[in-house]
Amino acid sequence: MNFWAYISRFIIKGRIPILIALGIITYLLSTQMQYMRFSNSEANLLPRNHEVNLEYNKFLEIFGEEGNLIILAVEDSSIYTAKKFNNWNTLSHQLDSFPQIDFTVSIGDIKKLYKDTKNERFNVAPIYENLPKTDEEVRKIKQDLFDNLPFFDNFLFNKKTGTIRTVIYIKKDIVNTIERKNFILKTLNPIIEKFENDNTIDVKVSGMPYIRTMNSKSINDEIGIFLILALLVTSIIFFFFFRSFRATFITMFVVSIGVVWAFGFIGLFRYEITVLTALIPPLIIVIGVPNCIFLINKYQQEVKKHGNQAKSLQRVISKIGNATLMTNVTTASGFATFIFTKSQLLNEFGIIASVNILVIFILSLLIIPIIYSFLAKPKEKHLKHLEKRWIERIVDWMENMVRFKRITVYVLTVILMVSSIIGVYMIRVSGSIIEDMPKGKTFYKDIVFFEKEFGGIMPLEIIIDTKRKKGVMKLSTLKRMDKLNEIIDEIPELSPSVSVLNLVKYSKQAYYNGNPKYYQLPTSQERNFILSYTKNSNVNSDLLNNFVDSTGQYARITTFMKDIGTDKMGRIEERLQARIDKEFPKENYTVTLTGKALVFLKGTNYLIKNLVISLSLAILIISIFMAWMFKSFQMIIISLIPNILPLLVTAGLMGFLGVPIKPSTILVFSIAFGISVDDTIHFLAKYRQELQANNWKVRKSVYNALRETGVSMFYTSIVLFFGFLVFTVSSFGGTIALGGLVSVTLLLAMVSNLLLLPSLLLSLEQRIANKRVFKKPAIQILPTEDDDIADEIKKLDEN
Repeated sequence: MNFWAYISRFIIKGRIPILIALGIITYLLSTQMQYMRFSNSEANLLPRNHEVNLEYNKFLEIFGEEGNLIILAVEDSSIYTAKKFNNWNTLSHQLDSFPQIDFTVSIGDIKKLYKDTKNERFNVAPIYENLPKTDEEVRKIKQDLFDNLPFFDNFLFNKKTGTIRTVIYIKKDIVNTIERKNFILKTLNPIIEKFENDNTIDVKVSGMPYIRTMNSKSINDEIGIFLILALLVTSIIFFFFFRSFRATFITMFVVSIGVVWAFGFIGLFRYEITVLTALIPPLIIVIGVPNCIFLINKYQQEVKKHGNQAKSLQRVISKIGNATLMTNVTTASGFATFIFTKSQLLNEFGIIASVNILVIFILSLLIIPIIYSFLAKPKEKHLKHLEKRWIERIVDWMENMVRFKRITVYVLTVILMVSSIIGVYMIRVSGSIIEDMPKGKTFYKDIVFFEKEFGGIMPLEIIIDTKRKKGVMKLSTLKRMDKLNEIIDEIPELSPSVSVLNLVKYSKQAYYNGNPKYYQLPTSQERNFILSYTKNSNVNSDLLNNFVDSTGQYARITTFMKDIGTDKMGRIEERLQARIDKEFPKENYTVTLTGKALVFLKGTNYLIKNLVISLSLAILIISIFMAWMFKSFQMIIISLIPNILPLLVTAGLMGFLGVPIKPSTILVFSIAFGISVDDTIHFLAKYRQELQANNWKVRKSVYNALRETGVSMFYTSIVLFFGFLVFTVSSFGGTIALGGLVSVTLLLAMVSNLLLLPSLLLSLEQRIANKRVFKKPAIQILPTEDDDIADEIKKLDEN
């Protein structure tokens, strides 16, 4: 017995046990959903053993977690009134009292460093003794700050604009835990909101812990929206095509079970919900509905042809099963190639997506025939959609183009190819931590504000290893660091740096009685006097501990970057490295550039290279599938051309429209290729069946295949187009690009498979229309035991 005939017999005969088994598995997977959790750290796009990651991990070992700053800022002149000024400092003290906070630094916490000549040491004193009671007192405090304390400029205030900040250091051990998220959402945000309402002041909030938390919340909020929209859009389109509530309900039932299984597998594998894995449940809906369309459409075609329900169900499984299996395998392969990128983010996405795509195929193949076996035969009104005139007109137009206007098809193809190649050369590569974040959200607008006011919020770290204990405080080292600072100040995309230099310069200013013109490094003669004062001092500085390690061997220079792409970052890195090589002899110093922003940008370049390999691998794997199915090199080439063309056109559009290559957009090509090749498989499978049935008459076979598969291909492509278009309602730029570009690519693939593919088959008929080319096909035409299975269904129904 043929394999698929056996499968159809097994499904129909064992329909009750199969439904029970599916119910049990669904329940068990639903219990795993409790283990789903959202990511509390940034996605690391690099392999763990990558050099950039190793350098970053070494930095963390020395100085601890870097991304633990939350920054509040106010750009409102009314903040310099006594009431609001005092409330602002009270807010800082209130936040400082929470156990999640290490310490806070605000205007009210500033301690002025002054020289104690009698004891030859430095002491500190508050910038003001008592709370200011009048606006004039606040004005004097502000003047003292802006004119006499350059140490705090660009740290706690912007002298040019009058903006003031409060810097909150959250405890490093909670930065990558859910406790950080809970503190920000349930404690910090309500307190800030209350302050804003009480003082009628807009508070800007940023910093990597805050950005990550709000970004994660946005992802969480969108999952439900995507699920509802995907179900709504696909069900409306499905009903529009089939005009059957029953068929629509069955389809939505199947994909809903698929969604439960998708969430269950995420929990079972203990994977985190990221911006990519959050797309999988709606993705399963979008990909699952076309499976249902092919199965239900074939069932209704068979019922209309001969009226035998049992035979129709058997033929749905046996004739569509293998082709649908191959289409889902190729789609899953497109996603599975992400497993080989060595990126944990894409690795998990590839595993979950490919597994669930195969799962939704199995669910469709089992549930749809079983449910229909319990239901009455479709009525005439359920089959009317098969005779829709507008669909017939579309199919007639396609047949006319293929029959009489193939030259036009080829000319348009060449024009598209040439134009697309021009567009490809215009594509630029880009990537940053915040580029794809929701631009309409308040926290994104706050990021832009901090870039404008303080030069950025994404930390870039420079680690200086002096190779000896207490080497940091050597004047020669400090001067070298100051030279490096000069180049940082020259780069507009970087903020003024913070390091031990600031404290050393402040010490000299204090030694000269607080005169701000002495805010500079001491000379070699001054160093001895100032150092003696410093040694006698008992000034505890949390800032110093953050920028020099306990041995005095390692120093840290921190600057903050604006939202720049990988191309600009490369140029900045070259400028910094040139100054480092000039000022720091390699025999005496080891200087390393690191930090979250740099790791992400390096990861973006690494990922793009790997995803190009991934796309090549997807094409190779699918070519192997084609070779196994058709046993013909010519058919492999013919099947690939209509699917590579849409990818080329999409790449060209990206170039013309200024859409950059980045992790979110390069995903499009592997995903779209894996899905679009499904139509090719369905068409060629039917084409081969027609060849064998029509004694190898190519023209008749092509036209018959176009008429029978054209409707289903049109239906599924429209569902996929609008299904992926759902993702464009996202607030995330990457998700919008993914949804829009995949939709366009799949629409182009549909046209290409319905016009270019049959045109190629007709033009090359002498080369491919022979029995040798289709020797031992992988997809068989099934003679089969229709009557035996029909009798068994009848017996089951009687029992």
